[in-house]
Amino acid sequence: MNKPDVIEKFLRYVKVDTQSDPDSGTSPSTMKQHDLAKILRDELIEIGASDVYYDEDHCYVYASIPSNIDDGKKRYKMGFVAHMDTSDEVSGKDVKPRIIDNYEGTDICLSKDGKVVLSPKDFPELLNHVGEDLIVTDGTTLLGADDKAGVSEIMTMAETLLSNPEIKHGDIKIAFTPDEEIGEGTAHFDLKRFGADFAYTVDGGKLGELEYENFNAAEGTIKVHGRSVHPGDAKNKMINAALICYEFHSMLPVFQNPMYTEKREGFFHLTNVNGGTENAEATYIIRDHNEKLFNSKKKLFYDAAEYLNKKYGIGTVEVNIRDQYFNMLEKIRPHMHLVENAKKVMIGLAITPIDSPIRGGTDGASLSYKGLPCPNLCTGGYNYHGKYEYASIQEMRKVVDILLGIVKVYGEDF
Repeated sequence: MNKPDVIEKFLRYVKVDTQSDPDSGTSPSTMKQHDLAKILRDELIEIGASDVYYDEDHCYVYASIPSNIDDGKKRYKMGFVAHMDTSDEVSGKDVKPRIIDNYEGTDICLSKDGKVVLSPKDFPELLNHVGEDLIVTDGTTLLGADDKAGVSEIMTMAETLLSNPEIKHGDIKIAFTPDEEIGEGTAHFDLKRFGADFAYTVDGGKLGELEYENFNAAEGTIKVHGRSVHPGDAKNKMINAALICYEFHSMLPVFQNPMYTEKREGFFHLTNVNGGTENAEATYIIRDHNEKLFNSKKKLFYDAAEYLNKKYGIGTVEVNIRDQYFNMLEKIRPHMHLVENAKKVMIGLAITPIDSPIRGGTDGASLSYKGLPCPNLCTGGYNYHGKYEYASIQEMRKVVDILLGIVKVYGEDF
């Protein structure tokens, strides 16, 4: 079988800066995401994909691989989706990936100055990769495995299918999206053009992870309007907006914080705070798997603001909450063949399936609510959104095998 190497693609893609920007107000949020979109469009055309379409306005890439089975039987049109953008939390510019051959389980010095070290003391799961080859950063940027690992794996699957017509499959649909990291990945997704009956996002982590349950998610912002007065004459006059911001935060449950939660436990996560005496603002992400608890968290956010407005005066604190996505589980439940078939493929490849609720979200959550049930598959990437991000070469290659296996299963007669 002629099978291209996923790693060659990955090492090229991560060098393209595609960092998204939650504050830009445009779609896509950064024009540089088009750079990778154009590369993927050209490569899809080159390998012989059909219906290749690049949305020049909103930066989506679509393609198809037509069925090569002509027996007149109806089969599902299966889709695979990954996002092109990287997190805004750490720079994605000038990524310099480095391969650690045959990892020995010791510390990996990432930066030239020796200050950024990827250590199993801090990241004990590294010890699960002893003997594997790891792709790491140079300690100044993130790596971009989230989700260029998924992009690379889908592209490798596509090229493999097109190069090996003996692999029988139904219609395959492919899409690459922008702005997933800022919750806008499906804002302009064209479901009709995509044309799939069901799909998988390839945007997870550890090999074997199969995710079909995720957080309900919202973004909460507060704006505090204070009163600046010279501190020498401030008694009973000054209203310090920055301190009220911190007072608001103190009213949220201390241990409902991502530093103290795991599995299905929800949280309030303060992502940004700035300002001074006259004005201050803060941004939070609010998460919970349970819809009732999610709604309770949003109510608490409003209640805290109401209390502070009673204390300091109406209009002192403004609150805005914007729902981002919801738990896909109820949309997947009627179509559990997506989960069972993925597990079947993994087991056949001697990979242990891991049912893992996503402590976050994917484009698949939004697509599921738009009518396209879409669980999430692993990529072999770890420590996303930071300088300590890494990917396992062996796991990435196995993910390609998972994708090919799913394609073969849905090419069979149901």
